[in-house]
Amino acid sequence: MTVDALTGAHAGSPDGDLESSADDMYETARTFESLGVSEELNKALADQGIVSAFPIQALTIADALAGRDVCGKAKTGSGKTLAFGVPLLQRTKATRDAQGEAGAAPSRPARPLALVLLPTRELAVQVHDVLAPLAKTLGLRAVAVYGGADIDRQVTKLRKGVDLIIATPGRLIDLGDRGELSVSQLETLVLDEADRMADMGFMPQVEWVLRRLETAHQTLLFSATLDGAVDRLVQRYLTDPVFHEVASSTQTVTLMEHRFIQVHQMDKVKVAAAIARSQEKSLFFVRTKRGADRLVENLEKEGLRAAAIHGDLRQANRERALADFSNGKLPVLVATDVAARGLHIEAVDAVIHWDPPEDHKAYLHRSGRTARAGKAGIVVSLTLWNQLVEMEVIQRRLGLRIPIVEMFSNDPRLAHLGEWTPQPEESVL
Repeated sequence: MTVDALTGAHAGSPDGDLESSADDMYETARTFESLGVSEELNKALADQGIVSAFPIQALTIADALAGRDVCGKAKTGSGKTLAFGVPLLQRTKATRDAQGEAGAAPSRPARPLALVLLPTRELAVQVHDVLAPLAKTLGLRAVAVYGGADIDRQVTKLRKGVDLIIATPGRLIDLGDRGELSVSQLETLVLDEADRMADMGFMPQVEWVLRRLETAHQTLLFSATLDGAVDRLVQRYLTDPVFHEVASSTQTVTLMEHRFIQVHQMDKVKVAAAIARSQEKSLFFVRTKRGADRLVENLEKEGLRAAAIHGDLRQANRERALADFSNGKLPVLVATDVAARGLHIEAVDAVIHWDPPEDHKAYLHRSGRTARAGKAGIVVSLTLWNQLVEMEVIQRRLGLRIPIVEMFSNDPRLAHLGEWTPQPEESVL
């Protein structure tokens, strides 16, 4: 529906003059080797089938390897994990090698050289799953620490030595207060999904970490927005940062199809089930934890395997549901907005707004779970009659003009929503 416009800035503010375009940079820096990535790390990436850099990686890796503070403005799913992870691992490996007299020095208990700070436990697990294998290839130890998991087991891992910590703010501070983890010797700090941490009220914890850094260090900050609390963080704690942006020319997402369907309360579950049956992976968004559990129960009555992720579930259950959904064992995942923040799930075919999003920003955040990395996807909003005006406002804020069409669960179009184009005369408004 839209074409992404990529821009790369090397200025003192995100609105500064551009020194080069991302198109030019991406054209000449397609491989990780050309960005300055070491032979060892380049091979580890290639062994995983990762040979070409995504735009945000092509823009940021060289500056990060050079030791610059970097602000990357990019949305979830754009390749941010490797954009900060590759330089973080390479620089940490170099430090460890320099500390050792014969080969790398041993990992130090409780005193990591690098920290990635993230807003949610699910995101911490995902980032760990990406970076830990690469770290192991380099002889580094990566440990994830987050709430909802056994803290004593995490302490045991830290005491064995650690180079890279991947953490949520609350658990990081808990471990610090226990004397089991120190951030004083960090050389690299990554703040990922900084805008989400601000939205979730984590800025005091982030500043707790920043105030305890005792040595010269590099900060890599990634965020979908760089205003408000994030901008204040950048101005106060980063040193001469370089700004890079992978931005859309509009607020909608490439290859994403939007469908708005008016449904009736008694028929809503059957409509949702009809849509989900036509997709391999469907991600539903609801506003409340109870609503998530209720929707799972109702979809299962329709013969669909489904699971929920929300804050009241045990961490092990959330991780199992997320893993089963990611690997295709579970066709339907139902999530609250908070639980789904920052999630990166490959190949989500459909995002379904069971409850209307709070505003147009929430619509974009939810919808961005599909149509990622150049793949197509569909976003469906199920709207009751008393929610039509609310949905019309969201469309207007997004610059969309898509008819809201009434459908019942026996409508054959539900099985082929991507192939059907709603016409203005079909609109209920």
